[in-house]
Amino acid sequence: MPDLKLDNVKPAAAKKIRPFFDDILSRFENNIHSIHVTGTAVTDDYDEKGSDVNSLFILKEMDLKFLEIVAPLGKTYRKSRVAAPLIMTPKYITSSLDVFPVEFLNFRLIHANVYGEDILEDIEIDKMDLRRQCERELKTKLIWLRQGYISSLGDRKMLTESFVNSIAGYIPLFRGIIVLFGKEPPVRQRDVISALSETAGINTDVFANVLKEKRGKARLSVGELNTIFEDYYAATEKLGKIVDELKK
Repeated sequence: MPDLKLDNVKPAAAKKIRPFFDDILSRFENNIHSIHVTGTAVTDDYDEKGSDVNSLFILKEMDLKFLEIVAPLGKTYRKSRVAAPLIMTPKYITSSLDVFPVEFLNFRLIHANVYGEDILEDIEIDKMDLRRQCERELKTKLIWLRQGYISSLGDRKMLTESFVNSIAGYIPLFRGIIVLFGKEPPVRQRDVISALSETAGINTDVFANVLKEKRGKARLSVGELNTIFEDYYAATEKLGKIVDELKK
């Protein structure tokens, strides 16, 4: 069985995902360029009970038979919170850096190469591409916030879940914005929020509060959630204006 380098993966996450990797490598090793663990499983934000273990498989060439191998394994490993892996090729990565700079920036910053060549460590992100995606994502989030707020109909549980689920999508974007200011973004989520405040000169308390809610450290009333919506929207809108100014 191929040697897996799991030293940089959180022990609990490594224990969950090792059998998954072994299972796949035993069937499809010849076409696998590399395997990487991404996301919280390689950071101090990892929560053994609540966090998924995410991975990225780089194939030498795309082969749909690989999908046929992976798909049935979902039922086996889903209970251990092993998420369905992302699957790419080196050519796909090279041709997609201008389209998904935020995602690939975060892959570069937060990953553990566990098998094969580390193709992610030397990824180069063009700042103009990064700025355009950040602007687009922030404008999309404003639409999402409006629609989500209306759809919740004032329901506390729905509002809470809406905000809690959204913060995971904001953090990678925040790292991208920090890079646009010429700074190296932190890895830990709460540190990212603090760094964004310092770098962009914006109050990010609302994002920190939502992160606390996600971790079960706060319980908010409908009134508090309504205030959070207003602050969340205002902060997102301000970030959009700041990123828009960077193109001038």
